[in-house]
Amino acid sequence: MNSRLRLLVAAVLLLAAGPAASGASEDEGPELLGPLVREEIEAAAPEWVEAEMEAQPDLEAAVLLESAFDGAEVIVFLGTWCSDSRRELPRLWRALDDIGADHPDQIHYIGVDRDKQEPSELLAGHELLYVPTFIVRRDGREVGRIVEVSPDGIERDLLALLSGTKQGLVTGKEELLVGSEGAREE
Repeated sequence: MNSRLRLLVAAVLLLAAGPAASGASEDEGPELLGPLVREEIEAAAPEWVEAEMEAQPDLEAAVLLESAFDGAEVIVFLGTWCSDSRRELPRLWRALDDIGADHPDQIHYIGVDRDKQEPSELLAGHELLYVPTFIVRRDGREVGRIVEVSPDGIERDLLALLSGTKQGLVTGKEELLVGSEGAREE
């Protein structure tokens, strides 16, 4: 099913079902844990589909983003219950959909609990403090991460890490930048 049709179907289901469909209140979503796929998240948290429809990503950055994925892997730790995850991921999905890109083998989604302790085996070694956290890896090594708030828009910040124009920490969360260089321009 193409992305536009999927959005339309999801929007109709969202309007018909209302917030109770996910089993959660409007202020929090379900808690999905472990490896996830986009369709699974959208089915459990229809408000993410609504956020995707409302997103207005930078399409020029999105076009460049598609080729920047070559040889890279992005691990996204997210909370399906988290408003920051709900803001950043649907915007990325909209950017990729609008340019007809799909990277199922290069973007891996991992749902975590509210304490960011589970699934412990998948969190080990990643020093996760906030969600969403997008970890960009090349040749098995982390080159940078975007934590909680993408200051320039997720599609632009992810492009900067994937293309190598930035490395390290990218965030709009000021307390994480204190004592840190933040993202370094190359």
